[in-house]
Amino acid sequence: MDQHNTGASRLMDDIDPDLLAFIRNRVNSFIKWDLVSFFHDNPYTVDTADKIATYVGREAQVIRRELDALAKSGVLTVSGTPDQPIFGLASDPAVQDLVRRFHRACEDRQFRVRAMYHVIRGMQT
Repeated sequence: MDQHNTGASRLMDDIDPDLLAFIRNRVNSFIKWDLVSFFHDNPYTVDTADKIATYVGREAQVIRRELDALAKSGVLTVSGTPDQPIFGLASDPAVQDLVRRFHRACEDRQFRVRAMYHVIRGMQT
């Protein structure tokens, strides 16, 4: 096994399997990471993509795609109309627990480095 694979394996082994799956399957971009952090910090926010984009300082068009993906993966809910969807944090306790655990883990620099590695690696595939 080469050194890169050993390092990658070590990075995977050090993350809780549930959080690793959360990163790989749901928070698999830095924009989604920002959005999950935003909804963690503002759990009662229910708003449009345009307003959320303003809150997080990103382009609405990009945010809309990422919000849609987070809704499809069950992290967010969608209400409103197809022309004007309204996004909010899912009320599912399991999802809220994952969001809370992810946010708490992100307070640790080593976890953030590992998580960034997995996001970047996922973006390359």
